[in-house]
Amino acid sequence: MIPPIPVLVVDDSAFLRIALRRIIEAEGDLRVVAEAADGEAAIAAVQRHHPAVVAMDVEMPILGGIEATRRIMALPNPPAIIMVSQHTQEDSPAAIAALAAGACDYLSKEAGLGGLDLGHLDQALRGRLRHWARAHERAAPAPNPARTGTALAAPPPLVLIAASTGGPDALAALLAASGPLPVPVVIAQHMPAGLGPELAALLTRRAGWPVRVAEEGVILGAEAATLLPTDGVLLRSRGGFALRLAPTAAPVHPSADLLFRSAALLGLAACGVVLTGMGQDGALGAAALVEEGGLVLVQSTQSSVVAGMPQAASSLVGGAEALDPEALGRRLRGIWEA
Repeated sequence: MIPPIPVLVVDDSAFLRIALRRIIEAEGDLRVVAEAADGEAAIAAVQRHHPAVVAMDVEMPILGGIEATRRIMALPNPPAIIMVSQHTQEDSPAAIAALAAGACDYLSKEAGLGGLDLGHLDQALRGRLRHWARAHERAAPAPNPARTGTALAAPPPLVLIAASTGGPDALAALLAASGPLPVPVVIAQHMPAGLGPELAALLTRRAGWPVRVAEEGVILGAEAATLLPTDGVLLRSRGGFALRLAPTAAPVHPSADLLFRSAALLGLAACGVVLTGMGQDGALGAAALVEEGGLVLVQSTQSSVVAGMPQAASSLVGGAEALDPEALGRRLRGIWEA
């Protein structure tokens, strides 16, 4: 019999801790092993109980959820963390800050007209906890020495970037170091729906060049980066490239594997960059890019908040250059300066 997935619930409301426990344990495959009412207690509970996944509130006394997330992610073998907040709609900067601190996902407690929506949580929370707990435990794919990520016969027509846990900070550092590139840049950063405009604005400020949210069918231009708001695939359009946007059954959104594979299906020797993140998204797509003669770069283990995604990509394709985000940006810029 498979043991239930251990979960830590962190919320300063005793009522919500009880409600979340009932929701989480309703189907028997998830078990709340501990509760905490503030961030400091959450850190201690992680060290004592070793949960696979944490449901974390944002606003709490003593130590808030975002700083607690940052400190937990600095521990050896940290759990996956999902922020469960009552303020998601009006406080999307907090969602981005949580993702940058190392949270995997963000789920709102609010209904559309305000107030708690425990019915919504009942439908969504267990699925998110299961997915991220599995991503936390999943091993990297077996290496395939026939595929290497180092070859590049000519400058790539596109740069495609995958990011998840800790991605906003890594993306900002990479884009600031690369500066505007002479080809379209498309970013698949795992994030809850609706955060695209806030994240694009943040990256524009920190990178110093435009980052825009993708629009259906709009031609991708150079000297700007495009952020996927949901799953998307590349299309050839009027001598350039455009995106078709639509949610899919992929376990995370937007899916880097879907984006990378769509470029490979077009026969493009694109450059794929896999940044910090939990799980394996981007690894299979990176292998597909290499099959078409593309280049794969990954974030180094030491500089990643969670190294699952870059390690999976590197293991699958072999030979991928592993650099910190600033060095990755300089490496990309150097492709066209050589």
